[in-house]
Parts: sequence; structure tokens; C-alpha cells
Amino acid sequence: MEVTNVTITEFVLLGFSELPSCQLVFFFIFLAIYVATLFGNLLTTGLFCFDRHFHSPMYILLCNMSVLDMSFTTMVLPKLLNMFLTGNNVISYSGCMAQVFFFVVLMVTEYFILATMAYDRYVAICHPLRYSSFMSLRICFWMSMTSWCAGVLEGIPFVLLISFCTFCRSNEVNHLFCDLKPLMMLSCTDTHTIEKVILGFGATVGFVPSVMTLVSYIYIISTILKIHSKEGRHKTFSTCSSHLTVILLFYGTVLGMYMRPKSSYSMDQDKMFAVFYAGVIPMLNPIIYSLKNEEVKKALSRIKKTMLKC
Repeated sequence: MEVTNVTITEFVLLGFSELPSCQLVFFFIFLAIYVATLFGNLLTTGLFCFDRHFHSPMYILLCNMSVLDMSFTTMVLPKLLNMFLTGNNVISYSGCMAQVFFFVVLMVTEYFILATMAYDRYVAICHPLRYSSFMSLRICFWMSMTSWCAGVLEGIPFVLLISFCTFCRSNEVNHLFCDLKPLMMLSCTDTHTIEKVILGFGATVGFVPSVMTLVSYIYIISTILKIHSKEGRHKTFSTCSSHLTVILLFYGTVLGMYMRPKSSYSMDQDKMFAVFYAGVIPMLNPIIYSLKNEEVKKALSRIKKTMLKC
């Protein structure tokens, strides 16, 4: 849709409009993903909050992850489900800017939460006797708050920069939600400066948690390799294998979305990565943590027995 008026009041999310015959199928698939994501993350959050066995730094961080997963999925999927069911692909300008803001906030916060979890595993494995002093509940709380504040502080300049763009070519966003890259492609003003500033902000903020995560796992792996017993190495590694799996999924998806060379850039690929990041990963995270954690399995078993008695 060509736009002659530079004042845009709404955008059109194209989503998977190129496949009109599959809209109802997509609706049920994404509805199942959304319900499974909410159920899994609400279950684990409730478990960690109300069961005193889980009142420790590691599980507080897992609660943060569950909140992040539910928030990101809720930011994207309800609008997408409405698009599939009603065909109404319109989103207001303010709604679009809100999606940009929350997308950046949640992504940056997840970077820092994952880094904090890596530090938690580093202390638990490399300095187990000093764990309570290095990673107390108070320290964990402030590290969690810092992660969310970092996300908000990153989101504000990003949404301000994109709001400075003038959209006069088209209001059709070829994506599942309002993201920075497809929006800047619609701008009729020069976005090179904005792109450099965004890249600079992103690289600076992303550098700290990425290095923190990498260094933590270098020390963790080094410590595990020094354990003589094969059983001991396996048991120690199992305490961080869930977190490492989530890190690989998160970084792999983000790198696929934003670090591909321009020559191989494709909006269809971006949509697939968005589906994976907004739907599949938030749905898998509680499953990964539950399947790999014996305490969670035992707690779920206790709940199941209690429900059967009732």
C-alpha cells in the first residue's frame, strides 16, 4: 500500500498473508503454542514462588526467565492470532512503537538474565563453599533488577530513534510484528545514522552480558574437566546443561535474525526466526528446565499426588 501522506497513523502487518488458505491452520497452531507457553511458564513460576524448596537464587532467575517468555509471547501472538482469525492486520502507530519498545526491553533483559544465570552456575560449580556469600538472595534480586533496568534504558533510545523516521513510502510491515529492521526499510528518510547508533547501542549493551556468559562457561568447563571421576563430571555438567541449552537456542536465534550478511537477508527467514523466538523457545524453556531438574520433577510429582488425592 503506497502512502502519499507522510503522517502515518497505522501500519499493516503482513504476517503470512502470502498464504491465505493456511490462515485457519496457522491460527490453531499458534493458539496451541500460546496456550502451552502460558501453561508451562505459569506452572513453573507458581512452583518456584510458592514452594519453599525453590526459594534460592537459581529459581528466582528462572522465574525471571518465565516472565520474559510469557511477556514476549503475549506481545506477539495475541495480535497474530487475531490477524489469522479476522484478517485484521492493522496496528496503530502507537501500538507499533510499543511493540518495538517491549521487543528491545525484553531481548536486552534476557541477555542480562542469561548472563546472571551463567554467573550463578559459575559460583555454584567453581566456588561452592562461598556460594551463599557470592550469590545471596539479595545479590540475586539486585542483579535481576539491574537486568530489567538495562532493558528499559536500552528500549527508550531505540523507540525514540525509530520514531524520528518519516514513513511515506508504505505502511505495510512485512513481518509478524513491528521490528526495527522492517520499519527502517519503510522510511523515506536516510536511516544510516540511526542504524549506526542502534548498532553501537546494541553492541555496547550486548557486549557485557555476552562476555560475562562466555567467561563464566570457560571457567565452568575448565573446572568440570579437572574432575577425575566420569560420573562426577557428568553430574556437575548436568547442573548447567539446561541453562547452556537455552543460551544456545537464544543466541543462535538472535544471531540468525540480526547478524546475517545483507546479501543473504530475507524477510521470510526473519519471519521463521521470529516464530522460533516468540513462540517455540518460550514454549520449550520450561520443558527444558523441568526435564533436566530433579527437584522440579519431584515437586511436580508431589503436586500430581496431591491432585489425585483430592
